[in-house]
Amino acid sequence: MSTDDERPTGGRLALVTIGVGLAMFLAALDQTIVGTALPRIVADLRGLELYAWVLTAYLVTSTTMTPIAGKLGDLFGRKPLLIAGMVGFVLASALCGQAGDMNGLIVSRGIQGIFGGILFASVFASIADLYAPARRARIQGAFGGIFGIASVVGPVVGGYLTDSLSWRWIFYVNVPVGAIAIAFVMLTMPSVRASVRKTWRDIDLAGAALLAAGLVPMLIGFSITRDHAWTSPEVLGLLAFSAVALAAFVLVESRVDEPIVPLHLFLNRTFAVACLAGFLVTVGFFGAIVYVPLIYQGVLGLAATNSGLLLTPMMAGIVTGSIASGQLMLRLRRYRYIGTVGMALVALGLGLLSRVRPGAAELQVIFALVIVGFGTGLTFPLYLNSVQSAVERRYLGVVTSQVQFWRNVGGTIGTAVLGSVLSQRLPERVQIEVAALRLPPQLAGAFPQGGSAQALFDPAAIAAARAALPPTALPAFEGILTAVRTALALTLEEIFLYGAAAAVIGLAVSVFLDDVPILREHPVPAAETAPAFGE
Repeated sequence: MSTDDERPTGGRLALVTIGVGLAMFLAALDQTIVGTALPRIVADLRGLELYAWVLTAYLVTSTTMTPIAGKLGDLFGRKPLLIAGMVGFVLASALCGQAGDMNGLIVSRGIQGIFGGILFASVFASIADLYAPARRARIQGAFGGIFGIASVVGPVVGGYLTDSLSWRWIFYVNVPVGAIAIAFVMLTMPSVRASVRKTWRDIDLAGAALLAAGLVPMLIGFSITRDHAWTSPEVLGLLAFSAVALAAFVLVESRVDEPIVPLHLFLNRTFAVACLAGFLVTVGFFGAIVYVPLIYQGVLGLAATNSGLLLTPMMAGIVTGSIASGQLMLRLRRYRYIGTVGMALVALGLGLLSRVRPGAAELQVIFALVIVGFGTGLTFPLYLNSVQSAVERRYLGVVTSQVQFWRNVGGTIGTAVLGSVLSQRLPERVQIEVAALRLPPQLAGAFPQGGSAQALFDPAAIAAARAALPPTALPAFEGILTAVRTALALTLEEIFLYGAAAAVIGLAVSVFLDDVPILREHPVPAAETAPAFGE
């Protein structure tokens, strides 16, 4: 790589790092802030049947764009791609805020996801351009903390903006923050481009098209398993089409000069382990992020606002773990075991969450969340820095985007699989627990929504039903309420144990990471730093 001007130092370096950090925060925050406002959005735009697609559209397009943007950054430089990503993201955010119906919002979210994928691919690769490897480990540890903060703060900020202003402000807030980030990057970031000039004809358009054709139906197929059976024609058809497109993608990538994903990189042990381990740990991490609110609100009966605030301990764990990982990598020769410890902590924390039952103390959940957060935080900068030090510099964008890509895929598939478990297992669990009470039918019918777990998230309906009953019926009513909460807790136990199992597999994978030296200067070619499988 070469630069148009000297690498920034001192105050200029601090300013461009702030700009890149703001870009990271924008993209990460948007993944979580929208969920809190969705009920209000649906009520305003009248589209309950399209509820999930507001999230799915963004996730599908951002995940698909991430590896493509990583390659483009290697070909043409990070700065123009990062600026284009921020400008497009801000404009798409404004478009989302102006949506007049659900279809318009879904299309706008898909556009926003394209630019969000560009941001995710460009941010960590930009840090690799700006900092030498040893210092980079510390900086990316802090950036892993930014991702963790956004993951937990998002629901709280989304709820506040929705209640205080309007749901549209969860999108409008991106405009001023994005404008500041664009100014920082434009004025302070040096232009870093490939040492060999490339043109648009070097872009692997066929590979990009086949990658999109394979990923989009795959991610949609997994996403719809929440309300479609795994054996339904819709799911099987989408996954079959995806398999054919991805097989064609592999064939094309093995024949072009500048593939979107150079397949030979998967022969590098460090790269392959980092991608697989990142995929597995994210399954558990998103299990905690998505389903812990169900513990707070459904099992323990806390208000929605409090449940959002009580995710904050996980944020503290993630930030602390990310910073610690960046520091430890420079001090430990066998730093691969940082990932092993991280995976073990994620599995332990999820195991503790699986034991929560009605009446448990909030502190029990908080303690488990801190453990999950710290363990996840340990893995964020570890795998990113190891792969950046294990490959030639010309592949920085590709390997950086691939680590993020596999995390995104892990989050998408993990959330879909665990959500499918919830939707299929919970109704029968509720029936079993309520039937065990042996109550008269008229009392069972007094519970809101006929004993459905959905009633747990409507405190007003529960209070109204309780008030309408005679005092003699209250013990039976409370028994039904406890039975439904227990059914939810038992279903969540299964979900968290699946997430813990993924982390245990990740633990086994993590020990195969090669301890590539974190150099003081820029990395040398992969052949000199990391062995391939079988060597």
